[in-house]
Amino acid sequence: MPSDRGAPEARSVNRPAKGTGGPLEGVKVVDLTTVVVGPICTRTLADQGAEVVKVEAPGGDILRYLAAGSRTPAMSGKFINFNRNKRSIVLDIKQPEGLAALKRLIAAADVFVSNVRPAALARAGLDHASLAPLNPRLIHCGIVAFGTDGRYANRPAYDPIIQSLSGVAGTFDRAIGEPRFVPMVMTDHITGLVSAQAIGFALYRREKTGVGEAIEVPMFETMASFVTSEHLGAATFDPPEGPTGDARLLSADYRPLPTLDGYITVRPNDNRQSFAFFDAIGRPELKEDPRFSTPIRRTENAADYFTVQVEALATKTTATWLEIFAKADVPAAGYNTIDDLLEDPHLQDVGFWNFDEHPTEGRIRRTRTPVTFRGGMREQVLPAPRLGAQTREILAEAGYDAVQIDAMLATGAAQ
Repeated sequence: MPSDRGAPEARSVNRPAKGTGGPLEGVKVVDLTTVVVGPICTRTLADQGAEVVKVEAPGGDILRYLAAGSRTPAMSGKFINFNRNKRSIVLDIKQPEGLAALKRLIAAADVFVSNVRPAALARAGLDHASLAPLNPRLIHCGIVAFGTDGRYANRPAYDPIIQSLSGVAGTFDRAIGEPRFVPMVMTDHITGLVSAQAIGFALYRREKTGVGEAIEVPMFETMASFVTSEHLGAATFDPPEGPTGDARLLSADYRPLPTLDGYITVRPNDNRQSFAFFDAIGRPELKEDPRFSTPIRRTENAADYFTVQVEALATKTTATWLEIFAKADVPAAGYNTIDDLLEDPHLQDVGFWNFDEHPTEGRIRRTRTPVTFRGGMREQVLPAPRLGAQTREILAEAGYDAVQIDAMLATGAAQ
């Protein structure tokens, strides 16, 4: 796969500017991750001002090719979304010169993030024990499928494997009678964000101690915690006081409910909201119904409570119900498709959608960072890099001269 190291326009656009702002400005990150779980972690760091160098193998991150609708090869929409604010260098770390270059980058970095299986990382000398003498202040974050102390360690896994094993798919089985996957790589997103959070914690402690850290973030355990925190329920107690699961969330009617002309989501919780809902639908007598008179009774009788909602909401249009519930101060909302989000008025109000001119891909749409900091945000958004677009300049920054760089390019140790 040819690189774009010779494209000066890509290099100049992707060159990080001084003083771009953001709480992580000045933090240097070496990113040896692919697909989603790692790139969402490092994009989060990059969006907050960190300087992220994305190290790719020859051929590049597979996410470059995993989505339809690309304008040019190796630049899928998904890759563009998960890899903004990064620079790309291609190193063949199976070659000694490529591995040595990677270690030189890590020696000067604050953070090293990988989602390589631990055994392979150790064989390459990229585990924490090998890197700590090279850079004692290094924050080493390994995103893994399974914790290394368990019997599943070193198994390969992607998001659907973790959804299946962690109970995410099983919640659908409880709700609708068959296991399903959430139609997003949700476990990748959650684990990636948890990883970014852990790196932030480690950077804070390093400021106090001056010492680096080894972090392991396992996808399986992260999602098992996510699911059971929500659904452990009565099994929290030993012995259990009842079954696992939140009956409200596991109801087949826990979903946008049909109206006369579409769908609506209504979610009254406390007594004030629930009783206002009963008044709004013309069923005030339900406030005295023992099945619905308290939060715990509504939870215990979740199926009946949802039946009331299903029957009532089908009688009027979505717009009519939204007007009624707004007057009653009952939490309610319409229903957005993915396409609807592109035109959502609130997202337009807050400037959620931005349009940029990518140096090779043309006009692209991107989301802004949802989190804001009054103390300053990253001002310059770097477009997702073409494969190897900054190989030469990153090697030069690491201390390689032009002759050395040419030699590495000639052997394929760098591209």
